[in-house]
Amino acid sequence: MKLFANIFFMFFVAFTSIQHCYADCENLQDTCPTVSPKKQTIFINGLPCKNPANITAQDFKTSELSNPGSKDIFGASLKFVTASEFPGLNTLGLSIGRTDMDGDGLVNFHYHPRATEIIFVTKGVLLAGFVDTKNQVFQEFLNVGDVFVFPKGLFHFILNNGFQDATAISVFNSQNPGLVSITATTFDNTVESLENLKKRLASLSEGHDVANLTMPGLESIFS
Repeated sequence: MKLFANIFFMFFVAFTSIQHCYADCENLQDTCPTVSPKKQTIFINGLPCKNPANITAQDFKTSELSNPGSKDIFGASLKFVTASEFPGLNTLGLSIGRTDMDGDGLVNFHYHPRATEIIFVTKGVLLAGFVDTKNQVFQEFLNVGDVFVFPKGLFHFILNNGFQDATAISVFNSQNPGLVSITATTFDNTVESLENLKKRLASLSEGHDVANLTMPGLESIFS
């Protein structure tokens, strides 16, 4: 009986620990900057830590977001910085990003399977929105200084409906948020189709139902 109780206790501890680690696990020390091994022989759920004796202030600074990335066919660039590029983020459950958009640019429908995203507009006027699991659209126009949140795992988009370039900074509550997008190759990417897509997104209003969240349903927005 005592053996059974011990086994049950060990199973309970292991199970609850796994449950708590479904999201990024809590860090067990003050800092744990990433170290990139020359040859990875052990694969873990995360990144290995630097020798504490070798940690410097430089590990907690990055200039990765000082310049925009390359624009895609939608006139937008998304640049992400995770613990792989920014060592000081390791074990903190955070990553950051920068989005730059042309005057009529679009960040196409996508979602992050492991993170909620908060965007902060630093330039321009944007239309940001997401679709929930009840197929309802929530969207708002954002000005400089405004903040908008995209809940974890929900399809969302950003449209620059203004007359100037726009920039937004993103923060994610995971050091590896992931990105699943409806790629440009999925749909007709002619100029006419892209303009039609932008008009359809701009015409959506809160409470409007998208057909469904399956690929054919989302395709109805793009067609």
